[in-house]
Amino acid sequence: MTTISLRLEDRDAELIKGYAAMKRMTVSELIRQTVLDRIAMEVDLRSYRRAVAQYHKDSETYTHEEVGELLEEKP
Repeated sequence: MTTISLRLEDRDAELIKGYAAMKRMTVSELIRQTVLDRIAMEVDLRSYRRAVAQYHKDSETYTHEEVGELLEEKP
């Protein structure tokens, strides 16, 4: 396991400690989860933006039934 240090102003550290206590989490758990959630949101946002850009290039859409027909195996 790796340790990462973080420098904070005293008032920010107290705010984080208090918030972690309210959530019944350690400061490490709070910071770890918050950072990982932020990364996941940014990855999701990037995927969404790519999908929207692709849609603007080719906005043809299909219903669920049409996709099923397109994917059916032909004898």
